[in-house]
Amino acid sequence: MRVEELGGSLTHRTRASGCRPSPVLIASRQSFVQKASRTLIKPDANFIWSIADMLRGPYRHKEFGTVILPFTVLARFDSVLADTKEAVLEASERYEKSPSLMRHEMLRRASGHSFYNTSPFSLANLGDPANKAANLLNYVEGFNDEVREVFERFDMPKIISDLDERNRLDGIVAKFAALDVHPDRVSNAEMGDVFEELIRRFMESSKDLAGDYFTPREVIRLMVSLLFAPDSEDLSDPHLIRQVYDPTCGTGGMLSEAHTWMRDHNGQATLSLFGQEFNRQSFAMAKADLIIKNQDSSNIYFGDTLLDDGHADKTFSYCLANPPFGQEWKVQQKAVLEERERDGEDGRFAAGVPSVNDGAMLFLQHLVSKMRPASQGGGRGAIVLNGSPLFTGDAGSGPSEIRRYLLENDLVDAIIGLPTDLFYNTGIATYIWILDNDKPIERQGKVQLIDGTAQWVKMRKSIGSKRRMLSEANIDTISNLYGAYEDADPELSRVMATEDFGYRTITVEQPLRQVFSVDQDKIDQALGLTAIKKLDDDTRQRLRAALESLDGQTTWKSKTEFDKAFGPALATQEIGLTPANRRAVASVFAGSDPEGELVTDRKGNPEPDPSLRDTENVPLTEDVDAYVERAVLPWASEAWVDDSKTKIGYEIPFTRVFYKYVPPRPLAEIDADVQVAIARVQALFAEVTA
Repeated sequence: MRVEELGGSLTHRTRASGCRPSPVLIASRQSFVQKASRTLIKPDANFIWSIADMLRGPYRHKEFGTVILPFTVLARFDSVLADTKEAVLEASERYEKSPSLMRHEMLRRASGHSFYNTSPFSLANLGDPANKAANLLNYVEGFNDEVREVFERFDMPKIISDLDERNRLDGIVAKFAALDVHPDRVSNAEMGDVFEELIRRFMESSKDLAGDYFTPREVIRLMVSLLFAPDSEDLSDPHLIRQVYDPTCGTGGMLSEAHTWMRDHNGQATLSLFGQEFNRQSFAMAKADLIIKNQDSSNIYFGDTLLDDGHADKTFSYCLANPPFGQEWKVQQKAVLEERERDGEDGRFAAGVPSVNDGAMLFLQHLVSKMRPASQGGGRGAIVLNGSPLFTGDAGSGPSEIRRYLLENDLVDAIIGLPTDLFYNTGIATYIWILDNDKPIERQGKVQLIDGTAQWVKMRKSIGSKRRMLSEANIDTISNLYGAYEDADPELSRVMATEDFGYRTITVEQPLRQVFSVDQDKIDQALGLTAIKKLDDDTRQRLRAALESLDGQTTWKSKTEFDKAFGPALATQEIGLTPANRRAVASVFAGSDPEGELVTDRKGNPEPDPSLRDTENVPLTEDVDAYVERAVLPWASEAWVDDSKTKIGYEIPFTRVFYKYVPPRPLAEIDADVQVAIARVQALFAEVTA
């Protein structure tokens, strides 16, 4: 450590080993840590947003969040540590020369939290105003390693320097020093709501790409309720240890809500939180939240989940995720495909890969891979997805194969359709998938579909695209439908067997019948064949003459009849084509026609007509032969199924399951309305022309 006194300023570099302040600092720290006489304000998002108005001018609108978010976190840490500030400073002095691990532990004990700050400064007391920037940096660097990493991700030194250069530091510090965010007065849940609203506002102002959504708290509450509800009795066991994991944790909202649910439902189990995030600011926020909750903040890993699984050797009791909707994964494509090739059936992406335009189903597979194995007690997951993973992709495609893997391995427990206009940055339809690799007997081999699209209340004021929200009553209704299972209202809940979602795509063939005819276009096409173009010019000219000698008005009903005319024409021009070339030329003049002769292979089996080829999707629950007998042969009596081309696919037709037929209005009623409209128009026209 290096301590300097420069005209009353104090710059203090505190590192992992930690060092106590100089004697000058020790002697004067009482004056620094005493709270200044000021009015404290319990904040809400509107108040903190108003602080951003001070940045107008030197900062662009989209830059506001880079200042306000880290200062909000700093204010929270400052308030949490305020009560034990003196005790920490005394411990820092007492254990200055102790081994680093012992000193770290004693400072933690003194603070009463998993983190601490050894700087003599606080947000409200930064010493000499002329050296506020240096002293504020000293304060930030006085935190222990875990907290310091948070502010490094925020790039706090640059933020402080920029504010100082732009003459905004004094005002910003004063505003945040006046915030009363002590945990006794602002709970973690309330602070989470403030964070969420600030993040939404600032990300909206920076116009982030669609797909980077922030999950509304009430949606998270529903997800957590569905995830934990079946285990609520077990979670009351104080000896139980469980883990919650979010691979796209953002600012940690889902992890925070899981922690809150446990507290509010008298859960006594130990709940450890894990996550991964690759946005620097979001990562810093999530890490800060875990520190405040006395959780191990190293459980939040920085990095791209698809490129680098930060918890590769771990599985979890509960998994939550809201991955980006409709976001392409070209950047990760090479690494994902290489990992799939390397790890095979044991890898994260063994089932298949979706279109490169939407990586949501990669996160779906990843979540499944992170659930604790059934042999160890099983794991459950909840993930928010758009409608695409339900049905996109034909049989045999990547998305269909992923659905097939999930359903045939009985990993999908329930799917809940949510109302539209529920998210801040998109109004599209969304769905919660509940995953379970150790279902109770009564739910095995089945999937529950819940229509929650009507479970919403209108917001008094829209926020971005969010015009609706889930009330507590809505959440209870959906949770009760899930719990009632097969006894739930059939208008809102359906329990279906996993095979009900499967189908076979069969290829229906019909026999080929051909006729032959000659015209100029076909002659040009024949001469353009690759094999024919390799012949010398003289041979090609004589071949053209032979073909043009054929009667363009004649239609030959079989290949045999055509050959009787084609052979002599070739002989007249003294052309000797190989059998392969002769067949290739003749095929150009062939056309499918029901009046033609049946074409067969060497074994006498009819050849299929490509122009009549069709595919049909046959439910797995229905016999293919019976389906063909019922739905195909009455209209195509000679048709057959090419079994070698049959593929198995899966789709979840959620909308179709809950579709309700609404008959059209009677014609007389419609006509009456039209007549009224006509009369109204005529009356208006009469007024104009009068």
